[in-house]
Amino acid sequence: MNNPLQQTIEALAKEKGIEPDVIITAIEDAVLTASRKYYKSDENLRTKFNPETGQVDLFAVRQIVEEVADPTTEIALSEAQKLYGDEAEVDMEIEFPKPTDVLGRIAAQTAKQVIFQKVREAERDNVYEEYSDRVGEVMSGTVKRFENGDIIVEAGRVEALLPRREQSRAENYTTGDRVRAVIREVNKSTKGPQLILSRTDPILLIKLFEQEVPEIYDSTVLIKGAVREAGDRAKVAVFSRERDVDPVGACVGMKGTRVQAIIRELRGEKIDIVEWSEDPITFVTNAISPARVQRVTVVDDADRVIEIVVEDAQLSLAIGKKGQNVRLAAKLVGWRIDIKSEEEKRAEVEAQFAGLEAVDDAVTLTLPGLDDDQLRKLSEAGLDTADLLLEATTAQLSEVIGSDEATAEQIRATVKEQVEAAERAAAEAAVEAERKETEESNTADWTEETAPAETVKAVGSADAPPTAETDIDAVKQDSTPAETPIEEAKEDNRA
Repeated sequence: MNNPLQQTIEALAKEKGIEPDVIITAIEDAVLTASRKYYKSDENLRTKFNPETGQVDLFAVRQIVEEVADPTTEIALSEAQKLYGDEAEVDMEIEFPKPTDVLGRIAAQTAKQVIFQKVREAERDNVYEEYSDRVGEVMSGTVKRFENGDIIVEAGRVEALLPRREQSRAENYTTGDRVRAVIREVNKSTKGPQLILSRTDPILLIKLFEQEVPEIYDSTVLIKGAVREAGDRAKVAVFSRERDVDPVGACVGMKGTRVQAIIRELRGEKIDIVEWSEDPITFVTNAISPARVQRVTVVDDADRVIEIVVEDAQLSLAIGKKGQNVRLAAKLVGWRIDIKSEEEKRAEVEAQFAGLEAVDDAVTLTLPGLDDDQLRKLSEAGLDTADLLLEATTAQLSEVIGSDEATAEQIRATVKEQVEAAERAAAEAAVEAERKETEESNTADWTEETAPAETVKAVGSADAPPTAETDIDAVKQDSTPAETPIEEAKEDNRA
């Protein structure tokens, strides 16, 4: 029949989710620690739990030797044979009981602390073993309390921490609310909750889609990527492994029922579902939705830079609030995206052409120190432009002109200085042209605004107020000469 201590051990083990042997070992270690503190000797002490009596027995262990060097830990063979007869042999151990009822209150308090520590360590080890393989899964819990903005979530026997940095700005909780979050980290530390949860991780969005969309759960539709700015907006790239299945439609559901369930769980966070593509141009075009793209150009394939041109009316929609739409799209596709309107692109192209014309008109390379024969050799070798001269190496130039490398290097430096000067001149010319265009535009706007006022003043300058008939005749007379310049302009155009 189990004694009361044995029953208490089994109940505690069941409550904490640990094995009874762990608690028994903790009790034995606690009594051993208290005994060493009480006896303060060098004896080799050992404790054993007796399940029959429910007591922890304490023993002083001595080893049988031929000659005793340390009486506290060794016993002579002759003395051992007196106690146990011929059964006693060298290297055997003999346990001598010692009383435990003399340990006192302080020793008992020490034993209590040791037991609590051992049980707590065993409990944390079990939690770590149970959840270490579940990182990235979604778990549900109840808000238990708040600590400096962090939320302590209770999930069964485990307490988890939802830090403030992992909480969405659009969410507010009160004690007792149900929370679904993704397990971000499992700690083995001795202080604080071991489980760290997150409501902002994109993994949470992916797991919610797996729960709501059967096609994703059975891998018919794959989620290729997901990015979030928690509480505001998210983008998800999906791909169908079957031609007959629309990946975007499967995620949206009938009348948006599937995606609306996820939006409600994320407290109204907007979700853009786009179709994934291996072609970066197609993928970027889809990712920048809901804005409509006019054209996409890969600027630098190595550095993954891409340029998008949209209509002037679509520019603000493509960029999004504080750049949110283009920022999420760039994270989703993994490319740096430059967005320009049609007007901006047109002005840029015109400026480039103007710069090229200015450079072509202004740049005339001078190569000092070279004779006509060397210049002819450069032309025959195809090095007749600034770009080709700069691309050629010093060794190639010296070989073509038949000179040393120092002269060739001087030629390259001279060409580079002339090209940079021409580019600066082109940039200054573009700025000056833009300034003049702005002044002309302002002048034209001012003329349009002031013209009607002058006309009214001229018409209203009569001394006497005209009658109705006089007014009509005056208008007819005024309108007659006004047609003459138009007719003259038409005749000039015909000519």
